[in-house]
Amino acid sequence: MNTQLQDARSRQSAPGAQAVGRPRATIYRMVMEHHICPYGLKALHLLRSRGYEVEDVWLRTREETDAFKAKHGVATTPQTFIEGERIGGHDDLRRHLGLKVRDPKALTYTPIIALFSITALMALAASQAVAGTPFTVRAAEWFIGFSMALLAFLKLRDIESFSSMFLNYDLLAKRWVPYATIYPFAEALAGILMISGALSWISIPVALFIGTIGAVSVFKAVYIDKRELKCACVGGDSNVPLGFISLTENLMMIAMAVWMLLAPAAMVMGQR
Repeated sequence: MNTQLQDARSRQSAPGAQAVGRPRATIYRMVMEHHICPYGLKALHLLRSRGYEVEDVWLRTREETDAFKAKHGVATTPQTFIEGERIGGHDDLRRHLGLKVRDPKALTYTPIIALFSITALMALAASQAVAGTPFTVRAAEWFIGFSMALLAFLKLRDIESFSSMFLNYDLLAKRWVPYATIYPFAEALAGILMISGALSWISIPVALFIGTIGAVSVFKAVYIDKRELKCACVGGDSNVPLGFISLTENLMMIAMAVWMLLAPAAMVMGQR
């Protein structure tokens, strides 16, 4: 394995392998037998995609890595040098290249937008497979059911973390703490039953109950109390702000439950 790494390194640094006249950069990154630094790979890709002639120096052992850190007075690798000037690690390189650096603590709607986009496409695909067209009433029903099931899954990944965040704003959970643990199971049950179209006498009241309490809780916390909180809708480790999107999750459940209540009656009326 070490021989393969050395051969690959030789090929990358061989004279003539790089074009002439491009800006030069050197990157020092960990490439060990059982570990290749992912940030080193990202930094190397950034440099090459920006047209740099890169000398890719591999730190192949822990001893080499520690010696490099001590020599340059740095705490981490990779480290990038451009035209002899040390730029720093992966995030420092992104800043140097004028690229955005993600703040892990910044609030974002990305997780919930991604989830709703995927569940919408899943619903359209299922409708296409079953009905031969993606645009059906059943697709809208599946969208809500899929969304509820996946939201429940994200909560159940770490139910303790979810329940702690949920207790910050849910009115029922504040009065009866076990509800914070029960909630994601109830959401999953209602969502799965709605997807199947079975046992509506269970899914409808469950969705109405948790959706109504959730909507009232979010509305009170955000629009009445003016509190700035994180939403537990996609799990307790998320940075999704509590607000309109969180309210939408609960309103979707209510809307689906009401639709399931009214749809049979509407069909009967239409047949008369």
